[in-house]
Amino acid sequence: MITISLCMIVKNEEQVLERCLASAAPLVDEIIIVDTGSTDRTREIALRFTDRLLHFAWIDNFSAARNYSFDAATQDYILWLDADDVIAPDNQQKLLELKRTLSPDTDSVSMIYELSRDEYGNVAHSLRRNRLIKRSNRYSWQGAVHEVLIVGGHIVTSDIAVAHCPLTDADPGRNLRIYSQREAQGLPLTPRDRLYYAHELLEAQQYRQAAAHYERFLDEGEGWIEDEVTACSKLADCYHALGEAEQEWNAICRAFRYDTPRPEFCCRIGFSLLHRGKYEAAAHWYRLAIELPAQEKWALENHACRTWLPHLQLCVCYDRLKLHDLAYAHNEIARTYRPDDAAILQNKAYLEPLVSRQDSASDNQEAG
Repeated sequence: MITISLCMIVKNEEQVLERCLASAAPLVDEIIIVDTGSTDRTREIALRFTDRLLHFAWIDNFSAARNYSFDAATQDYILWLDADDVIAPDNQQKLLELKRTLSPDTDSVSMIYELSRDEYGNVAHSLRRNRLIKRSNRYSWQGAVHEVLIVGGHIVTSDIAVAHCPLTDADPGRNLRIYSQREAQGLPLTPRDRLYYAHELLEAQQYRQAAAHYERFLDEGEGWIEDEVTACSKLADCYHALGEAEQEWNAICRAFRYDTPRPEFCCRIGFSLLHRGKYEAAAHWYRLAIELPAQEKWALENHACRTWLPHLQLCVCYDRLKLHDLAYAHNEIARTYRPDDAAILQNKAYLEPLVSRQDSASDNQEAG
């Protein structure tokens, strides 16, 4: 059985740290917490779980702090978490089983990162991260902000999930400030830096500046394919916010240069066609979003685009095409994901009489 060091960096996390550590402590053999300057009860809470509480003077560089925590680890493998992450009981059992059975020739284990859930408990957004790594390989983090762990070798893909459960964002402008300062200082931006700088600008609703950085990132062609696909999606968001429909359409279609269709882009095309009154064409793309086989992609995934959303939109398309039985059927599928959704319930009330009349007319026709 392998042994595991849990490595974390924290600052002012008194609201969430105990929840995280309570979920992870039974799974690991060592806990290393690096504090970067807390002024609340974070350190007190950490000491309830470990005596390996270290200090790192904050230098606006997340990778430096994470690498410091990794350097302090002593066990076979390193598991990293953020303070607002939680490992749910079912995933705790999966991780314990992985710990018992993992081959020692494994260099890294990737896990699902559940970024958010909707009000019905469905996973709304997720991506995949290298989460458990072999300590002796001395893999390191790169990037001052939105840091990335650079790994290689034998990577195992697991179905273990870590849930991101933030309560508040104490400093929502922090990352944008760091990127802006680095740009002002003339420090070079890697392709990944430029992409995440654009993400921060988009989050701050600086759409024109964000679009310029996304365009440059894509034009330079030095990014990872998953990041290029994500950039196309976010670029479309920018142009949608700016009311530039043609540029938005071009950004959506640009994604097909990099990979096969993804549900999100199918839904985007369907939405554009639906609002132009091209109902049959829109229905084609929404059906494709549902039918595409699930793939282990590392990019951010919007789960709505392969679950309830295309069914809800197919309901609209088929209603416009007077195919009320199909509209009703797809609305009912959407309702399995969102049972109390007002729009879905309204569709149900509207369609049930139409389907009933359609069925009666069909019965009368057969009788005649």
